[in-house]
Amino acid sequence: MTGTGATTRIRSANTADAAAIAHIHMTSRAVAMPYLPPQRRDHAQVTRWIEEVVLTSCRTWVAVRDGEIVGYAALEGDMLEHLYLRPDVRRQGVGTLLLDEVRRHSPDGLSLHVFQSNVEARAFYERHGFTVFDTDDGRRNMEKLPDMTLRWTPYGAHH
Repeated sequence: MTGTGATTRIRSANTADAAAIAHIHMTSRAVAMPYLPPQRRDHAQVTRWIEEVVLTSCRTWVAVRDGEIVGYAALEGDMLEHLYLRPDVRRQGVGTLLLDEVRRHSPDGLSLHVFQSNVEARAFYERHGFTVFDTDDGRRNMEKLPDMTLRWTPYGAHH
């Protein structure tokens, strides 16, 4: 097991990363969000979705530690669509590194959706200056779970 002394670097994702990103997406959701309905798509299907949808429609970054991808973030316009970490690297600053990279590319601010029941994610984003923009009963997401939109605006940016 690597200690927290291992350096993590952020780089742009490419199609060669899709399988690793898919694995993180699936394991992170299973561990961090046990209330979600069981994943119906297998690893190959999720990998194809990463390749064909996420990497083509979003600016995507990966966090690399000891040569392994341990997290990823995907930004579409000013909407943070995804930020997932491998479960064993949570609470080690990796999410903050990814979020900092995304914010550097979002000079006018950033929004994201989070499930209302995802208390850990909500606390993470609140610590990083996000505030609740609105809440929804779940009609707008595929899981049909109540969610909320969080918004971060850099100091001095105008709406």
